[in-house]
Parts: sequence; structure tokens; C-alpha cells
Amino acid sequence: MSFTGNESHDIPLATAAEWTKNYRDANPGAIKAHYFGKDAIQAILDQGGCVGIRIYYALDDDGVKHLIIVGANASENDLYQGLLAERSLPCPSSCSTANPLNC
Repeated sequence: MSFTGNESHDIPLATAAEWTKNYRDANPGAIKAHYFGKDAIQAILDQGGCVGIRIYYALDDDGVKHLIIVGANASENDLYQGLLAERSLPCPSSCSTANPLNC
């Protein structure tokens, strides 16, 4: 199977809220979310051959959780020699107001 960039990733809010609550319950006090700016995401998507993104879980040398974003092509391969994104703003401290996904 090849990636097309048109895959459906929809999830109902009720399911997303349940899953994020499951995570928060299992990991009290842990980072709940990561924010990435539009420019970083768009720059990855604008790379030649990029049809979407893949997000890797990562731990830094201090054991702090991070996400690494890389473009992916139609052959399902990472564009790892292109742009990568991390340096997200974690929640906490850069959190949304209370909503079904975070409280």
C-alpha cells in the first residue's frame, strides 16, 4: 500500500476525549500535549515528494518525552534527510483552556 496524502484520520471528539483521559490517568503529571507552529509543519509538508507526516516518540538524555516530526513520501518512507521538527512547546506549561481533550 502507498500513502496518498488523502488518508482519513478522523476521530470523534468523544473517542479522542476518552483516549486522552486514559493517558492522563495512566501518567499523572506527565506532559499532555505538544504544540508545533504552522510554519514548521508547512515547511515539512512543502518538501518535494512529501504527502504527509510521521511523528516519532522520543526521550532526551534526561528522559523527557518529545515528538519528532518528519515528512513521509508516497512509498511510506521518511524524508529524514530533509526538515525535521521538535522543539515543541509542551503542555504543561503551554496548554489550552480546559476542554474535553485536556481535563
